[in-house]
Amino acid sequence: MVVTGASGFIGSHLARALVDLGYDVRAMTRHPERYDGGGAPVRGDVFDPDSVAGALDGADAAYYLVHSLDSDDFEAKDAAAARTFAAAAADADLERVVYLGGLGDDGTELSAHLRSRRTVERILREGPVPVTALRAAVVVGAGGISWEITRQLVERLPALLTPRWVKTRTQPIALPDVIRYLIGVLEPAEARGRVFEIGGPEVLRYIDMLQRAASVRGETLPNVTVPLLTPRLSSAWLAFVTDVDLTTARNLVDSLSTEVVVHDRGIEAVVPGPTIGYEEAVRLALQDRAA
Repeated sequence: MVVTGASGFIGSHLARALVDLGYDVRAMTRHPERYDGGGAPVRGDVFDPDSVAGALDGADAAYYLVHSLDSDDFEAKDAAAARTFAAAAADADLERVVYLGGLGDDGTELSAHLRSRRTVERILREGPVPVTALRAAVVVGAGGISWEITRQLVERLPALLTPRWVKTRTQPIALPDVIRYLIGVLEPAEARGRVFEIGGPEVLRYIDMLQRAASVRGETLPNVTVPLLTPRLSSAWLAFVTDVDLTTARNLVDSLSTEVVVHDRGIEAVVPGPTIGYEEAVRLALQDRAA
């Protein structure tokens, strides 16, 4: 079992969970000498075909959790990385691949960020290896970029002057539920080759997420929406108030005007069980950060 992006936000939690369940895990990372998470570290760089081939050699399955937002050409980079991985997965004769992508209706005009996620999914699924794709919106967990932006805005600002995108609806999901779904679709034959939408129990606007996160902290967060706050200005605002860099902020803001909600709950037939509510997800994320 190979987990790509094992040192990242999702990958680090997934690798540990798989090891706890008894799986033999290879943690693929560009810097194995620095890796201290779950599984055995193995060098792999999705822009280096030989290294990916070596990491996948002899494996039966892999999780693909690689994406980038910190460059202006991230769409081209993500597509090239997916092609490299798909070719290596085919050469290694993997039995299955699990990919975590993004929500968003195919019939709408997706942002570059969501369009890239969908392109990667398509590239992986064009190969001979069965791919199970999970599509998620905001993952609420310590270390996730979207959640960290929410947390930092709530912690650092006494009030909000927000752009129109804060009224866009989304369906956040708790990190433990994402890990549960990623593991839950690995073995069942009925999950192979399918696409599943995953989300928590509530559809919220971004402003609701901010204000309810503040409420969990025992605070209130007044808000005034400024319709003329353009994407470029709101990106600069996020980069100024939070730790996210300007390029990443700009790429994320482009996605925040797109509604991302679950329309198909088919995942529940394969991986049954209730999902964690937003306030509880916030509490867990804050506890993890404090720990």
